[in-house]
Amino acid sequence: MTAGALRIVLASAVPFALRMRRSFRGVTMREGLLIKGPSGWGEFAPFDDYDDAAASRWLDSALEAAYGTWPVSARSAVRVNAIIPAGSPDDAALLTRLAINDHGCSTIKVKVGGTLADDESRVASVRDVLDNSLGRGVGRIRIDANGAWDVATARTALRRLAAYGLEYVEQPCPDIASIRELRAKCPVQIAVDESLRTSDDPEALARQGALIREIADIAILKPAPLGGIAASLRIAEALPIPVVVSSSLDSSVGLAVAVNLAGALGLESACGLGTGALFAQDLVSTPEPPVDGMLHVRRVAPDLPALLLARDQVGDERAAWWRTRLATAWSQGSAQRWASVIPA
Repeated sequence: MTAGALRIVLASAVPFALRMRRSFRGVTMREGLLIKGPSGWGEFAPFDDYDDAAASRWLDSALEAAYGTWPVSARSAVRVNAIIPAGSPDDAALLTRLAINDHGCSTIKVKVGGTLADDESRVASVRDVLDNSLGRGVGRIRIDANGAWDVATARTALRRLAAYGLEYVEQPCPDIASIRELRAKCPVQIAVDESLRTSDDPEALARQGALIREIADIAILKPAPLGGIAASLRIAEALPIPVVVSSSLDSSVGLAVAVNLAGALGLESACGLGTGALFAQDLVSTPEPPVDGMLHVRRVAPDLPALLLARDQVGDERAAWWRTRLATAWSQGSAQRWASVIPA
């Protein structure tokens, strides 16, 4: 049964590669596989540095979208933040103006973790645009260091950057011990992301309430690497702190998973889902941008022309690599969880 189910999944899997508008954390082409099932389309796109066990959770999310069910959403649309990649202050200002004027976003997440001078100039430019466009103090800034700082660097950086009115800093340091040390004297709220989603057992970590309260004020939930919507809801229920849902640089098809999770949780605060602007192409011909800072809660299916274009941008070697990766992730645990669900 297990081998037959895997053959069914592989037979429906379509490789894709999508061009980014600019390099984002070193990614210029976003690759993965789409999986078609009776429930819809799922996206399997773990980054290359995810190990096999972590990739298996990502496959669980894709299979849940293709073969499982999603809960009824408590909201028809969810509020999102725009995202500003590492770049020049002028680029940051331009992207912030576009986010405000074109998409109605008033919360902006800024990537940091380079030199402090560069980070500060980028954050300052975003604050200037927000204040000039929306009024002083109306727009919110979140920063994301992706674990780039040690404790001393984080303290120095946050003392400076806190002056720009930060809502929170996401994953300032790479490990739990460093974040715990930083939080003892931190002028900004701390959100954890990588510490949760890259742990061996995110749900078990979430249940360590005392530890979670020691290290963070907010938890970031990314459903693809956490195993899907059902797994993310269990983690959210176990966590003793508020959550913000974020995407994993997904196409419109994969982004729908995170939007549906945010809707199921009924979140009112902005979630990290405004990543569509980072893509130069997508798996749908006309991606839905945020309107009035909101994205609709819905499933998304690829458009055939867009899917064929994305498929044809994947070379034979990479396509084979992705199919092997799916099969390996299947053997790491997804087979145990999904073989009985998939008709072989």
